[in-house]
Amino acid sequence: MSDLLADWVDRDVEPERAVRKAAVRESLDELARRAPGRSVEVRVPPFGAVQCVEGPRHTRGTPPNVVEADPRTWIALAIGRLSWADAVAAGRVSASGSRAGEIASFLPLRTP
Repeated sequence: MSDLLADWVDRDVEPERAVRKAAVRESLDELARRAPGRSVEVRVPPFGAVQCVEGPRHTRGTPPNVVEADPRTWIALAIGRLSWADAVAAGRVSASGSRAGEIASFLPLRTP
């Protein structure tokens, strides 16, 4: 894990935009690799979104299962500094749809 990301999550020392963007995109790609499918859309604006988790495929309009988080929250989840339950309870993650919470079983993507 990059010290820059740990500092961002733990101390709110924000790295350059390019570093934040790369970290979010790489972690979303890893999630899609670990949880292939198209039943849940995970959005981390403004840096990226992926569809993942096996099940019915969504093709038009707003997906029924959506997870959305800001980049810092997403990285905290991805590196294990924040639990899914805590993020949802604190309103740091928006999870809509009956299957959105399934991504919790794939987190963290890296150990802290």
